[in-house]
Amino acid sequence: MPPGFGPGWPGRLLFWIAVAFSLFQIATAFNVPLDHRFIGITLVDVLRATMAVWLVWIVVQAVRSQPYLGMVLAWIPIFVVVELLARFGGSLPNQILRTLHVGFLCLVAGGLLAQHKSHTTTARVLAWSLAGIGFVIGLYHWVLYEELVSRAGEVTPADLVVGISAITVIFIICWRFMGPALPIVSGLFLAYCLFGQWLPAPLNHRGYSLEQVIEHMAFGTEGLYATPTGVSATFIFLFILFGSFLEKAGMIQLFTDIAMGLFGSARGGPAKVAVFSSAMMGTISGSGVANVVSTGQFTIPLMKRFGYRAAFAGGVEATASMGGQIMPPVMGAVAFIMAETIDVPYADVVQAAIVPAILYYTAAFLAVHLEAGKRGLVGLPRHELPSAGKALATKWYLILPLAVLVYLLFSGYTPLFSGSVGLALTVVLILGGSIALGIGPIALRVLFWVGLGLLCAFFFWYGILVMVGIVLLLILASLMTRGGTETVAACREALADGARQAIPVGVACAVVGIVIGTMTLTGVGTIFGNAVVAVGEQSLFLALVLTMIVSLILGMGIPTIPNYIITSSIAAPILLKLGVPLIVSHMFVFYFGIMADLTPPVALAAFAAAPIAKESGFKISFQAIKIAMAGFVIPFMAVYDPALMLQPVQGVTGFAYVLGAIYIIGKALLAVCLWGAATIGFLKRDMAVWERALAAAAAASLVLALPITDEIGFGLAALLIGLHLWRARSAERASA
Repeated sequence: MPPGFGPGWPGRLLFWIAVAFSLFQIATAFNVPLDHRFIGITLVDVLRATMAVWLVWIVVQAVRSQPYLGMVLAWIPIFVVVELLARFGGSLPNQILRTLHVGFLCLVAGGLLAQHKSHTTTARVLAWSLAGIGFVIGLYHWVLYEELVSRAGEVTPADLVVGISAITVIFIICWRFMGPALPIVSGLFLAYCLFGQWLPAPLNHRGYSLEQVIEHMAFGTEGLYATPTGVSATFIFLFILFGSFLEKAGMIQLFTDIAMGLFGSARGGPAKVAVFSSAMMGTISGSGVANVVSTGQFTIPLMKRFGYRAAFAGGVEATASMGGQIMPPVMGAVAFIMAETIDVPYADVVQAAIVPAILYYTAAFLAVHLEAGKRGLVGLPRHELPSAGKALATKWYLILPLAVLVYLLFSGYTPLFSGSVGLALTVVLILGGSIALGIGPIALRVLFWVGLGLLCAFFFWYGILVMVGIVLLLILASLMTRGGTETVAACREALADGARQAIPVGVACAVVGIVIGTMTLTGVGTIFGNAVVAVGEQSLFLALVLTMIVSLILGMGIPTIPNYIITSSIAAPILLKLGVPLIVSHMFVFYFGIMADLTPPVALAAFAAAPIAKESGFKISFQAIKIAMAGFVIPFMAVYDPALMLQPVQGVTGFAYVLGAIYIIGKALLAVCLWGAATIGFLKRDMAVWERALAAAAAASLVLALPITDEIGFGLAALLIGLHLWRARSAERASA
């Protein structure tokens, strides 16, 4: 059992609840037809018979005075999942899926709170009570589904109690897991629903009763169970599980070894390793603060050991980790929510994100390179580093699930199907690898893998159930081979870890639904929007600056997903009204919501790096802003020229569009490089103050979309480079 679930039978029960939660999500994602009949028998019948046999076995063990408590603790939650799925034949209505998803989140989260070492008995009882209430609320929706649908809009006293309890429980859990920022923001929106009619015009609304607000927030699809919760219950949970299994398979170690092998010996190698490994981590997790804590434990001390200042080392890790939020294909799971919100294919979102992500990491890479040059920092000794080629040669197969995932996504398959296949393929590799170790002759191993690959290919014709069948067969085979039991246990731990990692994301999606519900109920977003649009009619740049400030403020202290949902609900429609393309407007607010985690005074990512770097969070934050300057520059440039995000430009097609895209990307690259030189103060040698000012002026000119500013920017850049090289050569001749 992985650490974190606590000791004793409550910890074991919680572990199995988490496993059952993940199995529930997998079953609903795979859309397993439990009511499909084969020879007169359904899968429900098979599952119930299996549970009955398991229960009989537990009784036999108890009679024989053999250990049976662990099996009881496993049987109960899995039995509950089977029955939850059985009622609707495995294909749950959307509303039931969302409510049970939140119910399971509350159950696991409350249990984790109860298992906290510092809690008293009273606190543990209260935490388990929260867990139970949250799950019972999910069951309430499951049991009374038809009745609730038939009387939609009518709130009974029981509904009122359930709705208030649901909001209260989820707010408490969010506060305990994620801090006060998001509950306070959502609480203010909820208060506006209830009391906004007393505010002066134009801030007031017509007024809503408690029953209307509760019905809207806790029973419809606009509050706790809005689109973000739906995405959490499908795409996000599945991709979190995908990342959990990849981690168990050794993907993180593979990324680290490749990064160390490629860049460890280069100038400023440790910092470049941090940038590259965090970028790779972002492709599967996209959790910024989590990346800081995980990869930062290794990279920050390494950077400090080789001469980087503590604040700069923390800033590099914070910047690189937050970049994972904008790195396709996962993008902190925001890519899926954005695609659902604006109703565009997932591939379009990834297409818009890929060039800015590359520019962001290029700027970060350049910053650490220049800092290393300025301070004369060298890389790690080559003999201490792993070989990137050897790492790939021995673990290349770990790339397959990610490659298949990307291929399916860009081939037009849904994210849910693609994620399901990627997850199943990862499990196949883990279990298959364990079985292959027990096969002696190499020829037989090759034959085993070829046969397994051909079987997996059948999913293109027969669907995801092929992968389910293969996984079940591999589990049975693993249990009968040496070392296979440990491999199955590792998969079980990955299921539990995935459920635990999903709690902050899922809870945040539910709580931020209150903001969405307030928008749809009261229309409050239009008040701010109209004011900014009025400014934008005079100056688009000023409107963009105002939108940036709002996005930074709204994003402070709030994780990526709710961050995007809030900013896109309030600020993105403003840019759309001002003529900014749909995806670009959403990317604009998303980027600045991300930058909020690097911006003082909150700067979550910087403060997460502070205890590791043993430095002030504020100092780390200021360094991070300098390194991540591309994140502040690119969104503005994309608004003025959408080709930077590979979006269509009105009236420009064909070869002219390609040339325009190359031009804007090259201009953006030069601009972020100039910003890096200006902030670090180094190119070929230390830069004078006037050189840094000249670099900043050139970069600003390239960003501004005004007449002849491009020409001015290119001219200033050429002047800077020429003068700097002349000064560097003069200094070399003088010292010779």
